[in-house]
Amino acid sequence: MRVYVPLTLPGLAEAHKTGELGTGPFVAYAVTPALREWYLSDDIEELEYAALSRAALASLRLLAADPGAVRRRVVVAVDVSDGAATADPDRGLDPAALGEVTVAGTVALAKAAAVHVDADDAEEDVAAAAQALQAADGGDDDAQFVVDGADDHELLWFATQEIPNLVGGV
Repeated sequence: MRVYVPLTLPGLAEAHKTGELGTGPFVAYAVTPALREWYLSDDIEELEYAALSRAALASLRLLAADPGAVRRRVVVAVDVSDGAATADPDRGLDPAALGEVTVAGTVALAKAAAVHVDADDAEEDVAAAAQALQAADGGDDDAQFVVDGADDHELLWFATQEIPNLVGGV
């Protein structure tokens, strides 16, 4: 099962240093039955993109909680065994938990398939989105528009061999 792990650049630097993602259990995002029902598509690539987008939003939440982190969303795509990631059936239809899974244990960073990171030019919009997130969660439509602005930036794909270059200045 492919899961998408939300991080920040400091979180990616820590994973690179330790060689591990999470300390288990940790939250990631995947194509779950609830995500399939919500997205209404049978195209696995579209569904995986939706799961990646959910992880990008979770990365934005991590940035909102860490004002010192570089304002770039980070998502690591990693394959885990089917039993290693489980969705909470009680939260399956909760809009805030769509695609959310819990990964039971630590995952070696070496198992990562790719890393998705915002480009430098996204930092201003991502910073504004992180700042507006709390108001958007409270129902502020203008703040939600700012948060949605971060999605105008596609996350770039990086091979795992490029992680040292991504975290070099962190």
